[in-house]
Amino acid sequence: MKITPLLTSVALASLVIVWDAPIKAINPALVTASAQSMQDTMGISTQQKIAEITKNKGQKGSGDQLRKYFLGDLEPLAVQPGGAGMVVNLYNKASNTTFSYCATYDVVVAVKSGRVPKFAAAEVK
Repeated sequence: MKITPLLTSVALASLVIVWDAPIKAINPALVTASAQSMQDTMGISTQQKIAEITKNKGQKGSGDQLRKYFLGDLEPLAVQPGGAGMVVNLYNKASNTTFSYCATYDVVVAVKSGRVPKFAAAEVK
């Protein structure tokens, strides 16, 4: 029985794990950043983005705004009745905010701080 392929696999896995450590040690800012200090190329902070989405919730275009600001950073938590049938609750870990999104009308119907798996029925109608 040959052990070489097994040892090669273990060595490569170890290399990948160890390679990430120096990057985190050299510049921890690359790994984590404060939600208040994160800014995109437009110069809008995360808190300003959330305030703008909250101001526009229930209006046409708020779904586009949500995707534009948090593309790839939203984690689905739950689906619940509301909006035009069902809404999806999406959580942003960096800002600790949950958005309730109605895909039928492409609008954000509720925004709340924290991890909210289920909004009150009155908030997502």
